[in-house]
Amino acid sequence: MSKKPRDPEANPFARLADLREQLPSAPVEAAPQAAKPAPKPAPTGPARAVVRYERKGRRGKEVTLVEKLALGAADLETWCRDLKRALGCGGSVEGDAILLAGDQRTRLVSLLEARGVRKITVS
Repeated sequence: MSKKPRDPEANPFARLADLREQLPSAPVEAAPQAAKPAPKPAPTGPARAVVRYERKGRRGKEVTLVEKLALGAADLETWCRDLKRALGCGGSVEGDAILLAGDQRTRLVSLLEARGVRKITVS
């Protein structure tokens, strides 16, 4: 079967191409120079943290304690809530320590470093 050649005037897109030339041109603006973002300051947190695993005196339950943070009660609650969320475990504040359910020692170090703790001792 042979195709008939189409009439170029019947193509609506050909008519649109002609109309495009009639449109006013937009003014060309110079692209603003992208300023380098200022480096983020390192998060400042407690100078030290001691992370320890404990089972004795807890009826066989495994817990990870984060001690020596030298934070106030409100800050300890905030840190506890954020660490529980990040680790997906339970926990609470017990005195001056954060108590997290399970053995979280390996995963906890990177989270504490990200929060600005400079020296972390794991025992």
